[in-house]
Formats: sequence, C-alpha cells, structure tokens
Amino acid sequence: MRLRPTDLALTGGFVLFALAEEFLIGMPGRWWPLVLAVSAGLVLVRRFVPLLALAPHIVEPLPFFYEPAVIAGEQTVNFRLWQLVGVMIILYTVGRYVPPSRESRRGLIGAVMVALTFAVYLINNPGDPMAAIFFPLAPYVLGVALSVQARRSADAASARAAIREQHAREAVMEERVRIARELHDMVAHSVTVMVIQAGVVRRRLDAGLPVDRELLQSIESSGRDAVGELRRTLGLLRGEGADSAQPPVGLERLDDLFAQVREAGLELTVRREGEPVPVPPAIDVSAYRIVQEALTNVLRHAGPARVVVTVGFHDDGLRLRVVNDGRKASVSGGGQGLIGMRERAALFGGELVAGPVDEGGFAVRARLPLPVTAAA
Repeated sequence: MRLRPTDLALTGGFVLFALAEEFLIGMPGRWWPLVLAVSAGLVLVRRFVPLLALAPHIVEPLPFFYEPAVIAGEQTVNFRLWQLVGVMIILYTVGRYVPPSRESRRGLIGAVMVALTFAVYLINNPGDPMAAIFFPLAPYVLGVALSVQARRSADAASARAAIREQHAREAVMEERVRIARELHDMVAHSVTVMVIQAGVVRRRLDAGLPVDRELLQSIESSGRDAVGELRRTLGLLRGEGADSAQPPVGLERLDDLFAQVREAGLELTVRREGEPVPVPPAIDVSAYRIVQEALTNVLRHAGPARVVVTVGFHDDGLRLRVVNDGRKASVSGGGQGLIGMRERAALFGGELVAGPVDEGGFAVRARLPLPVTAAA
C-alpha cells in the first residue's frame, strides 16, 4: 500500500481543525502539540496499521491524563474536540479495513478493541451514555457497512467477469467450430473430386490407355477452386474483403458444383421446384454447403451411383434433397459432414434428415425457413 492524496488531505485537514480549536478556544495544557503530532501521524498511516493506530486511543480518554477546565462558563476537562475527531477517523478505518469476520483473527481483535474504547468512554462519562455509544461505535459501524458493501460489489464484479470470460470462451469455441466446419465443407469436396479423378488417371495409365486432357484440366480446376475458397475464407477470418476473382458460394454457383461432380463420374439429375426468391446471404451459403457436403459424401461412400438433387422454394422455406441409389450407408454416430449439415440447418431454425432409403441408396433432406420478405 502507498500513501494516497486523500491520506495527506485528511491529515492536513485534521491538523488545521486542531490548530483552529487551540487558538480559538485556548484550553489549558501545554502537552497538546505532542499529542497532536502523534494523532496526526496515526491518521496519516491509519490504513497501513489500523489496529496499532487505534491502541493509543483506547486509553486516551482516561481522566488522569486531564485536569478540570472552565470553557464558556461550563465546568469540563481539557479533553480536546480534535482528539475525539482523531479517534473517530481511526475507528472508521478499523471498520472499513479490518471488519469482523470468522475467517480473520485481526477482525475479531479489532472488534474487541472497539468494545474497549466504548467501555472507556462510557466509564468516564456515565452521565451521557448516548455520546459513549455514538462517538466510538457509529464510525466503526459505518466502516463495517461500507466494507461489506465493497466486498459484495467486488464479488458481483468478479462474478460478472467470470460470466464474461465464460461467454468469451464459448464464443471462441463456437468460432472454432464454425471455422472447422467451413474449412471442412470448403476443401473436402474439391479434394474428393481431385482424388477420384486422379485415381481414374492412374488406372488409365496402368492400363496403357491415353489420358484425357480435359480430365487433367478438371483436376487442376478443382485444385484452383479449393485454393481460392481457402484464401477467401482465411481473408474473411482476418477481416479482409473477399477476393473479387472468387465470388462467394451460394445457390447461384450450384451449376458449377454440379459440373464438378459430373466430371468426377456421377450421373446427376437436377430438379427445381417453385419460383426462386431472394435468399439471405447466410442461408444462401449454408444451402450451398449442405448440397456440396451431400454430394461429397456420395462421391466418397456410394460408389457408382445416380444422384437426384432437388432445390425447391416452398411456402415453408427452401427445401433441399440429395438422393442417390448407390451403396447403403450407416448414419450411426454421424461424421463431421453430417454434423456440420445438421448444425447449418438448425442455425436458422430448420431441420435436416439423413438416412438410407428403402429402395437402396441414401437420402439427405433439409428445410431452411426463409424470412417472410424472402418467401413472399
């Protein structure tokens, strides 16, 4: 702890008050400068050693330190008012900084010292018990009350800080999940297409067959798309603008996606239902990612298959269906792709159902509610 400007100001004000009393009233007793110096020193360091500062004030009111005096025609003793002010300052400090507590021995010692001070004042002036109660106890009780209030405020601030920290951690985790999902959806499709097409190239080379140039160009194009998407996403995460050469994904880019999977060997049929309406950007991106992930899963798991993709605008929202007739697949546990698709649908109050169909194959069905202005 260090001395504060308020410590110096309070001590200075106390000394000025004492000097004013001495020169205006002129009580007898030449000992007052020494007592004033000690009292001022105790007021100055009261926050550092509150119990030690209180100790002299317990015995200070004892009558054998004083002599009778007549002030303004009244019989009294030469106990100064500034002495009373000094002890009140110290008593407040004890209550403020050393409040009684079961966990603190110093707090209990302070309470005992305050009780002794009260007893000394009451014994020395039994004719005025209210003064004995007020002057020693009121400052101490005020200090204790402010200490309790400060402790509660600190606890509340600590709780609010803990809640903010928890929210920050949750936000970071949500952002990490979002980034992981975005990177997974973005890269997995292009890489899967590249792997399948590269496998075709390898098998043709092993068989001594010529390699179609367009197939190699398709692999190159898929790689460039993956790199472009990756750069665009990382740029957005850094707060940079999107690359103008790589437009953001959405329903308008589904035709490019369909062309990629056709080049990878899938027999793809596209059906569109309803009249297209403007779709909010966030839903637009999520719809594209759901279709992209569903087609990626077909490439990975279904084998040679025919796929029917349906994009429908209905009264209850945007409906997406990706149905294939390939090998049956299990949804027990669900991979990151299915989890990501479900999270994207749930984010906008929609739902996604994925599972095998009776005739064979696998189906992904999703519904994304659209705002009233978009669906109208």
